[in-house]
Amino acid sequence: MTLRNALRGITTPLVTPFDPETGDVDEQALEGLVDHLLENGIDGLFPCGTTGEFTSLTPGERRRVHEVVVDRADGEVPVLAGTAATSVEEAVDYAEHAAEIGADAVVVTEPYYHGPNDPDGNRQFFEQVADRSPLPVLLYNIPPCTGGSIALETFEAVATHENVIGTKDSSGDLEYLLSVMRRTPEEFVVLQGYDTLLVAALRMGADGGLNAGSNVAPAAYGELYDSFDGERGIELQDAIEPLFDACAEYGFAPATKAALEYRGVIASDAVRPPLVPVSEDGQNGVEAGVDALLEG
Repeated sequence: MTLRNALRGITTPLVTPFDPETGDVDEQALEGLVDHLLENGIDGLFPCGTTGEFTSLTPGERRRVHEVVVDRADGEVPVLAGTAATSVEEAVDYAEHAAEIGADAVVVTEPYYHGPNDPDGNRQFFEQVADRSPLPVLLYNIPPCTGGSIALETFEAVATHENVIGTKDSSGDLEYLLSVMRRTPEEFVVLQGYDTLLVAALRMGADGGLNAGSNVAPAAYGELYDSFDGERGIELQDAIEPLFDACAEYGFAPATKAALEYRGVIASDAVRPPLVPVSEDGQNGVEAGVDALLEG
């Protein structure tokens, strides 16, 4: 099976568990999370993304998280290493390490901090990373964190690069997503990152989802993917909404960790500053969202 075909399904952007006492990455909990996802039929793993708090990890911790996930997955599903960075050199350095340890692809955002960048600058950035990456590259569109969406003309130019194979779109804009699909080659993999739009995106022709909620209920997300064109898909999409709303209100990493702790998958919902744990009132909403999803 080709990597493109393997990504047709649900990939999980993993949380990064922390020890509540030391604040260190809890490798044992991370291994347990990978086991939970594999046992429940998830199709791919994406460590060190937004939900994985990559911006709060040291470079050494990011590499170690990739190592733990690749080792635990043991080739069962593709591992997409999060290699977002503000410089080409740093992104390529992470990509080279990901290749050395056996990851399958890398995921790269637009350079952040500068605010909205000139589309030609973003094109050059993506092309230079793709030219030098030893692994296939997926573009990650997450406008709240980068200052704006990847320009459609940038997608159109970069999607023909032999080492760029797809995208995760977390814009929440179906019209934009459809435009990306229309302006990129048929084999270009499109993954919907906005959980509540998953069924709509799949019916429009997206290849799969890359969704934070799948940490919590991977089997439900897998069932949604298998039934997206029927009534069951709609039922599951509706069941996802309360937990997604809690994530949107309290932050994807804090709310997803709270949900995983509630389910007993991880022992602690600890996050690193500037993120804070979900409040007591918010915890009630998270738990209600988990219950609704599992009962859906």
